[in-house]
Amino acid sequence: MPKAKKPNIKTVAISTGGGDAPGLNTVIRAAVRKIKREQDWRILGIRESFEGLITGEGNVELTEENVKGILAKGGTVLGTSNRGNPFSYPSERGGKLVAVDLSGLVIQRMLDMKIDALLLIGGDGTMRIAHRFHELDCPVVGVPKTIDNDLLGTDRTFGFETAVDIVTWALDKLHSTAESHDRVMIVEVMGREAGWIALYAGIAGGADVILIPEIHFSFDHVAKKIHERRAKGRDFSIVVVAEGAKMKGDEDSTLVEEGDERFGMPRLGGIGYRVKEGIEQYVGLETRVVVLGHLQRGGSPNAFDRVLASRMGCAAVDLIAQGKFGHMACIEGDKITSVPIEKAISGSKLVNPDGEMVKVARALGISFGDE
Repeated sequence: MPKAKKPNIKTVAISTGGGDAPGLNTVIRAAVRKIKREQDWRILGIRESFEGLITGEGNVELTEENVKGILAKGGTVLGTSNRGNPFSYPSERGGKLVAVDLSGLVIQRMLDMKIDALLLIGGDGTMRIAHRFHELDCPVVGVPKTIDNDLLGTDRTFGFETAVDIVTWALDKLHSTAESHDRVMIVEVMGREAGWIALYAGIAGGADVILIPEIHFSFDHVAKKIHERRAKGRDFSIVVVAEGAKMKGDEDSTLVEEGDERFGMPRLGGIGYRVKEGIEQYVGLETRVVVLGHLQRGGSPNAFDRVLASRMGCAAVDLIAQGKFGHMACIEGDKITSVPIEKAISGSKLVNPDGEMVKVARALGISFGDE
């Protein structure tokens, strides 16, 4: 079988989409440095996810000089957005907000800007957009990013390990104040559909109860755990709850902030306070809620995520050089490889309720509120 012809690349565009995560700048830096050492390509940084391709404004040429010092910098120097899907772009029409398909405009903009390949860094939503452009013969490759670690096709996404570190740090701090006041401290963390952050940080931070979307809980079982601790002279407890955690019998135990739902993308929040009300009702202990929110996304990536993001940034450049479009860089075990983006978006990587990590947590005496 003849080898695939290598593409004639002159200009590559890099874009960061979706929510920010520690390590985005690390990927950008790695890709730029590898390209400048191995290829004769021009590199264009697209501003604010797809906004720079929709408006054609604010984009910047990336060089080794202007990516200096961003290895450890949080956020993204290119800016990002999770509300700029070109296939369903929010626009004012007749005084109403409607979804408009601007994908054709984006492709034409790429032609006008002489972009030969697009490197998209993002999570599930961004990869879905990448796949749709690939189906339109747009030369695109992906790099997986999400602190939720819920993207299929890769064992890890950069940003996850740093988010776990941040939550663990918070739990360490909260232990002392909870014990001093004999309180129940509830820590609400991110995790819309997958409870990876809550699970890993809960184990690392010595939580007594972990509530995740994959295992539905009941207040009587949460109360049972807290009562057991009190019977042993432990008058405080730490509860970690993922934002998408659900009670038994409920389709959704979260609250949606009024007016925030746009094209089927509600903002989750409030489960921590619902758990607080239930604990106070069932147990009668003073209870406090800490919502970590975007604190989990911010700040410098840890060493693991810096290395992983660097490896994936380099791998994405190789995919472009090989003409392997429609693929996403990934890690399997400790090996960097790639998978079709279509596979990565075929579902969500969820916590296995019968998996090894849940079994470890239960062996440590952690309750999931289900028994």
